[in-house]
Amino acid sequence: MPAEPSAATSRFSAGSRSRRAVVLALCAAPVVALLLVVALLPLPFVVAYPGATVDVLGDAEGEAVIEISGTELREPAGELRMTTILATPPDAEIRLSEVVSGYFSDDRAVMPRDAVYPPGRDTEEIRDYTTGQMLDSQRTAVAAALALIGARTDTGAGAELPDDLDDLDIELRLEDVGGPSAGLLFALGVVELLDGDGEGGDLTGGRVIAGTGAIAADGRVGSVGGVPLKTRAAERDGAEVFLVPSAECAEASRSAPDGLRLIPVSTLDDAVRALEALESGDPVPSC
Repeated sequence: MPAEPSAATSRFSAGSRSRRAVVLALCAAPVVALLLVVALLPLPFVVAYPGATVDVLGDAEGEAVIEISGTELREPAGELRMTTILATPPDAEIRLSEVVSGYFSDDRAVMPRDAVYPPGRDTEEIRDYTTGQMLDSQRTAVAAALALIGARTDTGAGAELPDDLDDLDIELRLEDVGGPSAGLLFALGVVELLDGDGEGGDLTGGRVIAGTGAIAADGRVGSVGGVPLKTRAAERDGAEVFLVPSAECAEASRSAPDGLRLIPVSTLDDAVRALEALESGDPVPSC
């Protein structure tokens, strides 16, 4: 039979285990304390959710989103819905628990604060900045839309419009929305109300079309961010089709709701041609 361990050996083993436990506890204590601090301190993130959508062909708070005087307007049957995200304020205190839960959620997203709000500015300055972006996007949207319509009328394909499109008085209104991301839908709205598909029909084809994208005066469509959340807002509000900047096509397709058709566009002309092809049954690009 094996010899029984001596009392001295037993005492030594027990003492060694005890000392190891103390050392481990002392080493773990700073880590635990750090995790507690991180969990309690506010972090430099923003939590975003699917926001409102607005039909730019219709009204918002009792006023037409796009008001045009100087010519007769068309009355399209469908909708063109610009999309938004709703983000926590720049001074909101975001905790670790919210960051973790947002990471695993399809209905909200956690983004670095500086990716959503310009750094080094207070809440009022940020509001002024995003309002300025919206106003700039409205001006460039009108310029892009009129350039596209002008190219049509030069070929004799467009509607009966004033010889000088600059004589039209076009005003865009949308309260409590900032940033440049409505530019593409504003431009499409102006084209739809004035000229439709250029041949007497609607661009929308009676559908609910949603989308997002900044726009330049020459018609180029730029990335805007928050696309996955915007696709969810679009699907929630009845959209069948979502126009997405080409550069954000892959991101949008990873989490797009079932049944929402994603169409990538790089220019306003791309968007118009895609909607015309959708109505005629011709091939349409997809994400």
